Amino acid sequence: MSDDLFNSVDALLAAVNTGLPAPAERARLRLAAGLTPAQIAAALRVDSALVKGWEDGSAVPGPDIAPAYGRLLDGLAARFPAAQPAAAPAPAVPQAFTAPAPAQEAADGLVVPLLDQNPDGSLVMGDAAPCVQCGQPSVYRAQGRPMHLGGYCRPAATAVQQPAPAPAGQAPTAPAPAAPTPVASVPVRPAPTASPAPTAKARPATSRPAGRPAAPRSSGPTAAPSAAAARWWPAVALDVADGGGWVLDVPQIPVPAGTKLPDWFAWLGTGLPLRVERAHPAGRGGDGMVCLTAAALKQLGLPAALPTTEKALTALQAKMAKAAATVGMELSDQIGPSFHAFRRAGSAGGPKTSVRVTVAPWLGQGDGRQQAVSALAGPLATAPDGTKDGLTLARRYRAFTTDLGVAPGATTASTAMLLLDAVRPRVEWTKDQTTGEWSSHLREGALPSGDLCVPPAAGARHPLTRELLSKGEAVCEEEDYKWWARELTTEEARRPWAVAVDVCASYLSVTDSLRLPIGPYQYVENPAWDGKAAGLWWADFTGIAVDELLPHPATFHGRPPTGPGWYATVTVAYMATTYGFDPSTITAGYLAAHTAPLLKEWTGHIRGGYKRAYAELGLFDGQSPTEFLAAYAVHKDIGTDPVRADALVLAGAYKNVYKGGIGKWADSARHLDDQTWLEKVAASWSYDPALRFQVIAAARIAAHRRLRKTLLLTGRAPFAVNVDSYLYATDAPSPLELLPVKDDGTPVPGALRLGIAPGSHKHESSIPLQAVVEAMERREHPSKLVHHYTTDGTPIGEQTGADGEAAGTGNDDEEGGN
Repeated sequence: MSDDLFNSVDALLAAVNTGLPAPAERARLRLAAGLTPAQIAAALRVDSALVKGWEDGSAVPGPDIAPAYGRLLDGLAARFPAAQPAAAPAPAVPQAFTAPAPAQEAADGLVVPLLDQNPDGSLVMGDAAPCVQCGQPSVYRAQGRPMHLGGYCRPAATAVQQPAPAPAGQAPTAPAPAAPTPVASVPVRPAPTASPAPTAKARPATSRPAGRPAAPRSSGPTAAPSAAAARWWPAVALDVADGGGWVLDVPQIPVPAGTKLPDWFAWLGTGLPLRVERAHPAGRGGDGMVCLTAAALKQLGLPAALPTTEKALTALQAKMAKAAATVGMELSDQIGPSFHAFRRAGSAGGPKTSVRVTVAPWLGQGDGRQQAVSALAGPLATAPDGTKDGLTLARRYRAFTTDLGVAPGATTASTAMLLLDAVRPRVEWTKDQTTGEWSSHLREGALPSGDLCVPPAAGARHPLTRELLSKGEAVCEEEDYKWWARELTTEEARRPWAVAVDVCASYLSVTDSLRLPIGPYQYVENPAWDGKAAGLWWADFTGIAVDELLPHPATFHGRPPTGPGWYATVTVAYMATTYGFDPSTITAGYLAAHTAPLLKEWTGHIRGGYKRAYAELGLFDGQSPTEFLAAYAVHKDIGTDPVRADALVLAGAYKNVYKGGIGKWADSARHLDDQTWLEKVAASWSYDPALRFQVIAAARIAAHRRLRKTLLLTGRAPFAVNVDSYLYATDAPSPLELLPVKDDGTPVPGALRLGIAPGSHKHESSIPLQAVVEAMERREHPSKLVHHYTTDGTPIGEQTGADGEAAGTGNDDEEGGN
């Protein structure tokens, strides 16, 4: 009993000695700032349960964490002081303050006032006073009156409710139900797509050609962003208005005060509400971006094209660095299409800040390094007329970031790795209770760094692979189908058409629930088979009878294997359950002790963006086969519709993100020498060809399962396959006759079906069968004809290559086609 009493007294003394506000005040400050316990816990590197305990009084911050927590609370208290019974009159605006710019119109047509600015472009700040919109304290001013940043008031659900102050001389009344105000109803989506271009609602009816089905408009992820996220934008475009002044495509952000280069840098350093929010509480956010248009370049006195000589480029660098230094800002070491402007902590001119700048007209220019770091920005900035446009880039950048939860990286392949680390952070920080030191460690289910390759699946460039091949030993060959074809049956040869269908997002159809190996693999002789252990197995499928009309399920060339080989778990399981393979004959394996659905969150983000983009193009779940075929035939007809143009570009980017991401696991980085490649690539957590083999094997087996079920139900089989493009002999230039359906006309699950969802199929082209026969007689693969004909069988001339979804084994830029 005495120990309990002493502990209670010690806890009380600790609470008194912390010097922190009362628990209730801690909660009020956090809510006023729109922060979550998880965000504060991540900043202080503690568990979120502790933060909740500090706010309800059940826990006390230790002496090691109390100073940092106190610093946070002091900062929040300065910005969000407790409301007084009667509001003090708003302080007069000093003469140095500039008049506010006229209110601008938000994306939904609502008027949002801009905040007052100083001559240098910084925001006017005064003593905290109740906002005229919501009554909560604000240090910002609009037309001299207290107002929140950009008019974005904190939602009532996350702020302590206080009655608005009564006018002087009038008795306060009971608060009435709050009527909606323009500010309160401004969308809180963190990436609004407002721009001078007409929105979906403003487009004339003639912008959609006849016959193009309308699609339900999707606004991206359904999860509502937090109050904190609603105050940030990933990107904004700076353009010039008709009258010569500045205009931004996000009107809630104040414009620069002047048109000179120093004015622009002063504006960049004012702490603009530009930031890419973290996708996971344990992850990290990123700098926001300012996109410059051609008109903005001219007004700032910058060249329309990036200088091509070293002397001119050096002069430009010096000019911009000098202008930035006047307000304490610095620039990246090298100026190019994309660079950073930042101010270090303690520098004169303002607070620490960092902003990414992308000059749209410069994209695609500069040396190889400059072009590489902005490779993905180029397509995102390309308007329908082919020009590089800053407004287009900012609009698509915001949509991309909202859809995927991460900003575009240098390439789609590197973006895929950034996304995986953003939605499933690998590292978290913990504190040693003995020493008090903080250290980082891998989170549960994270991929470790280091060269963990196993010899059979080390990638084409790895020394382990070279060693095995030099000894004549086998390596893993789990790849997509490549150039398989068979002779036409007598019945097929009588049909006049060959119809090509292609699997939509084949990898995304398997990565959501696929359990992948985590950590190092162990070599095991005569391993026990349970159908679940992830890894590679030394199995012999020779002599196993399979469907003669289909490619062999276990080989990329589609022909029966000639001996034992290394196969992924999913391939072995399919051969065992479908064709009677005996797993007890497996003599060796490289198996992982732990598995995890590594790509689950990653898949969800990409699939969500992919489906939203295609919905804008008239393709969405639930369409009948005929509706889908009609919509797909015109989905690339964008006309002058900016919404469709953006959706088409983003859909292609999302497809290349997942294809390039899978290929990134086997990155060969051909521009690096062997030793550098081993140190920087093979030793990275993002290099593990065995993971790529597992994903591709799962996609190939899923495709074979659909082909086999369709064969069993309809008796129809493809006579040629390349990657996930299949050619069937048909009676009409349409795939409708191939679809197995139930008695009620609905598609049979697990068989060939038309649709845009991952794992469904689309109609690529229809080819006269005679042309196919002639190509096969020339010993050419018929899939090379796929892009020579339209879906109605009209010849369109020779073009290069066939469409496919192969996940590359090369560098970042090898990402497959659309």
